[in-house]
Amino acid sequence: MKNTQQFLNKKILVLGLSKSGYAAAKLLQSLGADVTVNDYSPEEGNVEAQSLKNEGIRVICGGHPPNILEEGFSLVVKNPGIPYTNPVVQSALVKELPIWTEVELAYQISEAPIVGITGSNGKTTTTTILYHMLSIGGKHPLIAGNIGTVSCSVASEATEENVIVLEASSFQLMGVEAFRPKIAVLTNLYDAHLDYHGTFEAYASAKSAITNQQREDDFLIYNHDQEVIQEIAATSNAIQIPFSLQGKKEIGISADETQIYWNGTPYISRSVIKLPGQHNLENILSATAAAILLGCDKSAITDVLSSFTGVKHRMQFVKEVQERKYYNDSKATNTLATKSALAAFEEPIILLAGGLDRGHSFEELRPYMTNVKAIVALGETKERFMTFASSCGVDIVKSAETMQEAVELAHALSNEKDIVLLSPASASWDEYPSFEVRGERFIEAVLAL
Repeated sequence: MKNTQQFLNKKILVLGLSKSGYAAAKLLQSLGADVTVNDYSPEEGNVEAQSLKNEGIRVICGGHPPNILEEGFSLVVKNPGIPYTNPVVQSALVKELPIWTEVELAYQISEAPIVGITGSNGKTTTTTILYHMLSIGGKHPLIAGNIGTVSCSVASEATEENVIVLEASSFQLMGVEAFRPKIAVLTNLYDAHLDYHGTFEAYASAKSAITNQQREDDFLIYNHDQEVIQEIAATSNAIQIPFSLQGKKEIGISADETQIYWNGTPYISRSVIKLPGQHNLENILSATAAAILLGCDKSAITDVLSSFTGVKHRMQFVKEVQERKYYNDSKATNTLATKSALAAFEEPIILLAGGLDRGHSFEELRPYMTNVKAIVALGETKERFMTFASSCGVDIVKSAETMQEAVELAHALSNEKDIVLLSPASASWDEYPSFEVRGERFIEAVLAL
C-alpha cells in the first residue's frame, strides 16, 4: 500500500455499509482519517456497524440525517448501490464535495498496476479468465471489485509484484475521479440498469469512466464491433487494442471461424477453446489481449483456454450424464443473458427457465428458440413462459414446482447429445435468496441424477 498522507485528519463520511463501506471505513481510519459512517439500516442486528463502533469509528444508523453534511466533511465515500437521488448525495453534489466509491480509494492506495474490466455482459467471465491466465503465467494476480472482493481491501495488501484484475460496475465507475487503470477493458454495452442511470447515454457515460483518465502509455481493449464503444474509444488517450469477431483484423485481436489473430497473425486455434458461445469468445479475446500485454506466455494462455469451462452460475458446465450435457446459467436473470446462452449451442436444448415475474416480455428470445425442443418452466413466470414457448413452436412444454423435479423431468425429456440448460431469463427472488442459491440447487439436482 502506498504511504499516502492525503487522508490524514480529513473528515470523511462513508455512506452505506455492507462489505464495501465496512472495508472503506476501516481503511480510512488506518490512514488517519476522521471517519463517520452513516447507514440506513437500524443498528440492531447490524454486525458491521457494531464492529466499527468497537474500533472507535463513529456510526449513525437508522436513516440519513438531513443535516449530516453540515459537519464539515471533505469527502463522501458512497456504497455503489445508493442512488444519486439519495438526499445526502444530493446535498453533497450541491456542496460540490467529491463523491467516491471504494474503487477510487483502491486506486489511490494501490502499489500494483490495475486492469479494469467493465461492460454490460461478460465482466466476471473476462475477469476470471484473465486471472487464471496471469496465475499460470506467474504474474501474481489479485482479483477485486464487483466480482465479490472489495477493491480497497485487495489494494491495501497489494505490492508492486502483483497485478490487480478489477471488475468494475457502472455504479462503481460513477464514483471515480483519478482512477487510471494501466489496462482498461470495455466488453460491450447494452441497455442495462436504466432504472439507476435513467438513460442509455448516462449508462454509457458511466462505463466510459474506465478510460477517461488513461494516458498515452496505457492500453484500452475495446469491442470494435459496437459503434457506441468505438465512439468511446475515439475519446481515449490510451493505446487502442480493438477486438473483433468479424474475421481477421490487422490491428488488435480478432477471430474468424478457425483462428484467433494477434495483429493479423494467427495466434491460437479456436479448436483448443473449451468455453462455448460467441458471447464468450468476446470475453476470451479481451482477456487474451490483456494477458499478452502483461507478458504472459502463450502456453499459459492456451492452458486456460483449453480447460476453462465457465464461471460458476454463468454458462457453467456441470456434468455429462448419460451423454446429456448440463449447464448452469442461473446468472441469466434477463432475456439478454438467456439469448446469449441459447445462441451458444447447435445441439437440441431442454431449457429450464422462469422465476420472479417483473412483467418483462420474452419476445427478444423468439429468434433463439429454434433449437429448444422442450421447456420446463419454473417460478412466478412459468405460465407466461409456457405460453411463450408454445407460441414459438416448442413441441414439449412442461412446468415443475421444484428445481429437483425440473431437472428430473428435463432428463426424462432429453436424448443423448442434448443440452440441458438452466437459463431462467428471470430473477430468482420469488423462490431463492439469490441466483447463486438457485444455481446450487440445480447443481445438486444434476449430481443426484
